[in-house]
Amino acid sequence: EEPLEEIQEPSDENETEIPTGEEPEEEIEEATAASDPTDEPEPTDEPPTATPDIRLDPEDWRNWPIVPEISGNAIALYQQAVANGADPTHFSKIGDCQNVTSYFLADFDRGRYRLGEEYDYLQEAIDYYAGSWKRESIAVQGGFNVASVMSPLRADPEFCENNESPVECEFRVHNPSVVIISLETWWNHDDPTKYEFYMRHLLDTVLELGVLPILATKADNLEGDHTINRSIAQLAYEYDIPMWNFWAATDPLPNHGLVETTVVDGEEVEDNFHLTIGLGNYFDDPDNDVAAWPLRNLTALQTIDAVYQAVKD
Repeated sequence: EEPLEEIQEPSDENETEIPTGEEPEEEIEEATAASDPTDEPEPTDEPPTATPDIRLDPEDWRNWPIVPEISGNAIALYQQAVANGADPTHFSKIGDCQNVTSYFLADFDRGRYRLGEEYDYLQEAIDYYAGSWKRESIAVQGGFNVASVMSPLRADPEFCENNESPVECEFRVHNPSVVIISLETWWNHDDPTKYEFYMRHLLDTVLELGVLPILATKADNLEGDHTINRSIAQLAYEYDIPMWNFWAATDPLPNHGLVETTVVDGEEVEDNFHLTIGLGNYFDDPDNDVAAWPLRNLTALQTIDAVYQAVKD
């Protein structure tokens, strides 16, 4: 078999022969490959393409996922917290009566729960954060709101230093890397738009102290127009931090998972704030999926697990 002819160098007339083993049938004009390989590409005036923001708008907060996706910004905040000395195995809670250990999360340390096959994957996070589930946070108390948690007047003198707020005290004592912020209550009959002002101040303080915040929406709508949940979503969007959408979790429940009436001083009055209790944290029981408290603990655990899975490697 005849070997192929070698590629000929371009002639003086800038022509190149095609190596076919026969006489060329046509001529090829000057090849673009003849350009100087050291030539740099022409600069372009077009800016680099930005990564599209595919997050839902805060106005659409009702459709945000119950368990958040953990953004790159949130991961960076966590990593910086740990680099600055925060304990990666500690999380804290900032909240009101819906965050006390009587009902909220403590059973995961006490062994009073069943995950079932569907939620068995959550055991890893339960083990990793052992001790934080049942811990009585200095920044949790019935009657706390988004302003009072930042007031030194509301700090526990047994644990807190002079001029230290409950939040600052909790962080100094427990040294968390992550904190759940779940503050449902506001001053009765006061302007609920003030909530966003004080929550913004709280978030700035939390971030300045080097802790990753997780915001939580609330199940109730005592203000009448969901102003507070809308503000929570707006801040989660602006700060690009996780939002645990507890409102969406309770939306399918009877009366949105809220107790309809409560007896006060012997009289039955409208409630629509406190959560229905259920049968405990037994997530393998199909009869236990109509009450708010088991769902609150499950979805909070899933949210903590989402952070853990995002940062553990």
